[in-house]
Amino acid sequence: MIQASICTIGDEILIGQIVDTNSSYISRALNDIGIRVRRMLSFGDDRMTIISSLSEELRRNDIVIVTGGLGPTKDDITKSALAKLSGSKGYKESGEQLEIITRILRSRGLDMLDINRQQALVPDRCEVIPNRLGTAPVMVFRFGKDDFGHECVLYSLPGVPFEATGAMQDVIGDISRHFGTGEIFHKTIMTYGIAESALAKMIEPWEDALPEGMHLAYLPDPLKGVRLRLSIYGGTHEDDEAAVERQMKRLRPILGDAIYSEQDDTLQETVGRLLRNSGKTMSAAESCTGGLISSLVTSVPGASEYYLGSVTSYAVDIKKNILGVPEEIIGRYGVVSSECAASMAENARRITGSDYAVSTTGVAGPGGGTDENPVGTVWIGASSAFRTLTCRKTFRNDRIRNIERFAASALDFLRKLIQSEQNHC
Repeated sequence: MIQASICTIGDEILIGQIVDTNSSYISRALNDIGIRVRRMLSFGDDRMTIISSLSEELRRNDIVIVTGGLGPTKDDITKSALAKLSGSKGYKESGEQLEIITRILRSRGLDMLDINRQQALVPDRCEVIPNRLGTAPVMVFRFGKDDFGHECVLYSLPGVPFEATGAMQDVIGDISRHFGTGEIFHKTIMTYGIAESALAKMIEPWEDALPEGMHLAYLPDPLKGVRLRLSIYGGTHEDDEAAVERQMKRLRPILGDAIYSEQDDTLQETVGRLLRNSGKTMSAAESCTGGLISSLVTSVPGASEYYLGSVTSYAVDIKKNILGVPEEIIGRYGVVSSECAASMAENARRITGSDYAVSTTGVAGPGGGTDENPVGTVWIGASSAFRTLTCRKTFRNDRIRNIERFAASALDFLRKLIQSEQNHC
């Protein structure tokens, strides 16, 4: 299987001044054509570091893709480092890139300066893929067995994400022509409600029995739960799909309704699909989540088909006077209680006329906790025309992470209520 490495160059990445989004995009693009990314590296604007690091990556991999360090200023030294690495004797001018530079400068009302013209100069051992979106071209260096022990290629892309992602279509085309394409099969299983460590223990016998060549990865996320990814490299799509389905038949009974999707979904997408397919609607009554549930639900395109609205009843008076939670419930049980969560959900459904409603009331922290309801406690309510259910969850995170987990747990609780009622129809 063809193996690749992705390298980002720039001190601004190492000091956290910018976030590297290029590597994830490039990795996905390579994965789509069956090329396995083995390493991702970042290093600073130091000429010798660039040369030694890239030399090592070329020895290890068939393809190395580099982004960054191609600007017109003196701190952008990738081009000179690549000239040294490739054994270039000098520089040549890319006429096509010079035309693009001229057009871009004219469109901005700027004059051509020497510093701009120099961006069209490339080491004489490289091939050029014109960058139609910027001034620095994509440089392609091909190496033979005498250079790094095997045939390999290095692509140097500009670091600006808009330009790097725009150039990848041409880079992928070049890779396909020179290396061909392979097959990487992935199966995603989205789970919620089981911690990563507990999940690993639960499915340990199943994982240990996976056939050779099938790999499992755990990818936890506070808003998505734990994503399981099964991967097979280098097979054929039909055979890999059949092999994974055999393993899924063993996994589904173990995890049950903890699995909320068998594709790369979010909880809000899954809830939305359930509602859309059944022609049902939902609403929300939020306290401790402060509108996050509504924000997540409406982040899904087409949410207006099933989402009617919400009441963010943060203050006690809003719970009573707007949402209609009886004062006797609050006085007897408190706002962080099963009874309050149930009333919030029922009244949200009544006010909006929705088929389903979900509610949250809890203590996000860092203060406000009690012995009965410590920081990280949330009561969740989910209501339909047939029943109202509540559950209590306790998390031990900071305020932001608690709120995220409250909202995700509420969506998962609502998801289970909808699925249970649809399964009984």
